[in-house]
Amino acid sequence: MAETRKIKRALVSVFHKDGLEEILRTLHAQGVELLSTGGTQSFIESLGIPCCKVEDVTTYPSILGGRVKTLHPKVFGGILGRRENESDQNEMKSYEIPEIDLVIVDLYPFEDTVKSGAMEADIIEKIDIGGISLIRAGAKNFRDVIIVPSKAEYKPLLELLQKKGGESDIEDRRWFATRAFGVSSHYDTAIFGWFQK
Repeated sequence: MAETRKIKRALVSVFHKDGLEEILRTLHAQGVELLSTGGTQSFIESLGIPCCKVEDVTTYPSILGGRVKTLHPKVFGGILGRRENESDQNEMKSYEIPEIDLVIVDLYPFEDTVKSGAMEADIIEKIDIGGISLIRAGAKNFRDVIIVPSKAEYKPLLELLQKKGGESDIEDRRWFATRAFGVSSHYDTAIFGWFQK
């Protein structure tokens, strides 16, 4: 069935690691290749699970004090490339862009940082750019990609992996996309509210 998608490669880049271990072990057992950055990559490798560095795919290191890690055409092309669009597929092949079928990300804790009474400079650094962009890209291309935008979706993802063995249908992916746009909307509303004050 054309609407069914198999997870072959996952990008995992999260602030909070708790609750992730069982998902990672399940993905590994299902033969999914993992891509990651920084602390998340170290966490995955600490579990004895192989993980490819995003910078090995992009050929760029994390720069500007970690402000730019995943913002690269080889990452976003892999998420946004349409699997049934011949032109997209030809370009992905030409530019050696790997398909990314699952994105697991959570956002910097902006609201918690504000509540803590942090200085403005610290609050500004908790405005997530790469994470929110990954969420929007994954949700936009829900016809091909599962987007997990926060810890709240870890359990539904694990249930899906266990029940369907790494496959998803269009309804599954649309559900996750809906949650993703809810997360991004809430996050941007919080930032907007802080700037208004």
